[in-house]
Amino acid sequence: MTAPDFEGLLRELAPQVLGTLVRRYGQFEGCEDAVQEAVLAATVQWPEEGVPGSPRGWLVTVASRRYVDQLRSDHARRAREAATAAEPAPPEDVPDTDDTLLLLFLCCHPTLTAASRTALTLRAVGGLTTAEIARAFLVPEATMAARISRAKQRIRAAGSRFELPAGPEREERLRVVLQVLYLIFNEGYTASSGTDLTRPDLAGEAIRLTRLVHAQLPEDGEVSGLLALMLLTHARRAARTTAAGDLVPLAEQDRTAWDGAMVEEGTALVKASLAGPVLGPYQLQAAIAATHADAAEAEETDWRQVHALYLILERIAPNPMVTLNRAIALAEVAGPDAGLALLAALDGDARMAGHHRLLSVRAHLLERTGDTAGAYEHYLRAAKATASLAERRHLEARAGRVRPGQLP
Repeated sequence: MTAPDFEGLLRELAPQVLGTLVRRYGQFEGCEDAVQEAVLAATVQWPEEGVPGSPRGWLVTVASRRYVDQLRSDHARRAREAATAAEPAPPEDVPDTDDTLLLLFLCCHPTLTAASRTALTLRAVGGLTTAEIARAFLVPEATMAARISRAKQRIRAAGSRFELPAGPEREERLRVVLQVLYLIFNEGYTASSGTDLTRPDLAGEAIRLTRLVHAQLPEDGEVSGLLALMLLTHARRAARTTAAGDLVPLAEQDRTAWDGAMVEEGTALVKASLAGPVLGPYQLQAAIAATHADAAEAEETDWRQVHALYLILERIAPNPMVTLNRAIALAEVAGPDAGLALLAALDGDARMAGHHRLLSVRAHLLERTGDTAGAYEHYLRAAKATASLAERRHLEARAGRVRPGQLP
């Protein structure tokens, strides 16, 4: 088994093992640390000794022993030691249940901040180390370790139980879970900062985790919609940058380089999710992505359908980014002036003040109207506003193309 195979197996098993330990001992924080230690032990022993016959049972046994050792070394917990210090069950007695969804619900507890939910989800459910998560979000490892530690402490302080919430609370928590997975994917699809436009490993992890949720909730339209959206957008990855790492806009991408299998799977999921009685924002975004994927060339895009879908999305989930994207679609349907008029409605929104996306879209539409001076100004402002070096290079190149006095 190769190193990537080991890594994939451990990431798949880690949340299952953690779920088993939390059910057995009831302490998320200590169990999560024990599972991380067991995973590290596996990365050292398995390549040399081979994968055990029951890898999940092996991890449960080792993690249980580590957890018990932690209790024995903690004098303040002697009262609980007698009840929990028994030898762990042998591998054949490990319950054949997958508690991944429960873990996701626990990691997305409402008392946590969005950043903490994301970090804890990647660590406890994604199986990433603290160092890997820190590198993904470009923060020091010590900072990420403290964030994860505080998150686990807040969950313990809240007295959270390892069980699925009921009724409306369950639906609300699921929406939070999907939001966290969406944020992880977005950071991988278009990195908010750094030299690279994308972080494929992070996007891939978001897809893997969303597949786990979909496997347990296959009838949920929004879960299917989110998975479809991820697949349809990630399918474009190979065409989004040049060999030098420069950004290639959607309209200029070589669509033959898109991942056909991902497009096919995502499209099928969209069709299945839209058959339900209720439409949610992820389903609509996936339908928009499917409309783009349905066009063999950019010029064949059904922009009227894209605009109509954005109108619906704007009604059910008002958001300045939705309006921004609708302005792009409207410009394709009714001309750049119509798009610019819609963008004007965002100028008073504090969330969009100085945002590079608003500046760059306005620059593009100004360029289409022939206002090259205005386009130049906004391209440069957008380039200064983004923390992504790949986006900055692209915007500066666009500015250079429309620079006043430049020969055609």
